[in-house]
Amino acid sequence: MPDIDLNLLPALNALLSEGNVVKAAERMGLSESAMSRTLARLREATGDQLLVRAGRGMVPTPHALALRDRVRELVRESSAVLQPTAASMNPRTLERLFTIRANDGFIEAFAHRLVARIAQDAPGVRLRFAPKPDKAVRPLREGLIDLDVGVLGESGPEVRIQALYRDSFVAVVREGHPLLSETEVTPERYAACDHVVTSRHGRSAGPVDDALESMGLARNTAVVVPSFSTALSIAAATDMVALIPSSYFEHLRVRGALRSFPLPMPTEQITVSQMWHPRLDRDPAHRWLRGMVLKVCRPAAVT
Repeated sequence: MPDIDLNLLPALNALLSEGNVVKAAERMGLSESAMSRTLARLREATGDQLLVRAGRGMVPTPHALALRDRVRELVRESSAVLQPTAASMNPRTLERLFTIRANDGFIEAFAHRLVARIAQDAPGVRLRFAPKPDKAVRPLREGLIDLDVGVLGESGPEVRIQALYRDSFVAVVREGHPLLSETEVTPERYAACDHVVTSRHGRSAGPVDDALESMGLARNTAVVVPSFSTALSIAAATDMVALIPSSYFEHLRVRGALRSFPLPMPTEQITVSQMWHPRLDRDPAHRWLRGMVLKVCRPAAVT
């Protein structure tokens, strides 16, 4: 097997990240000519041009794009291996800002408990809850957030995942709603009502509609809103039926004159998980944060 110069990996990472020989040279503390020679060696080693001229700039080849994330992780992992093992972490002296991305259902149900627990155990820790407009993994990869909490989506193969709890949706109506006048809420009576649906992307249909369709029924989605709190406000003021996660409604501190009941048709439960990038997997402070989130969501959990 030919000798492999692993010193080329950091240079390759800089070139693929910057897409520019001059910027990559500055990042590596090399001269432009030295980085150009390194690029020539990398082209010879990989059998690919990696970066090619496009006008006044350079663009990566398809092979370079395929390598970029792998090379970044290799450099991070090798750096972690060659660094001393971190000493045990004392939460009482920890000073750090953690950014957690989650939807309003999780924040309403669990944020106050997490904040109280961390304020007691680690007074130097600050939390920032970021909105969750989508399930894109880019903020995790780029270090813009520390934890992503939600239902598993397009998370990417490298993302670490830990299930926190199982959840299901319930119907919520105002006190005295006509649906509550009888002992049983049938699928037919449920479907006959007007409904308010929560969707960040403005979608009006979902698994409930699929379940109703399998029974030959359809509901009228009269209103679509971006948050569960708005859906509940509308349900409290009208005869519309809101669809809300059970965990959100159970932990709601101000319910007002609202009643919940199970959906009259079978729907699958959802699993809410916490997700993080592998570069933080062994970080003592991040492991502590994950343990705190797990304990808040599953009080009996042992980490």
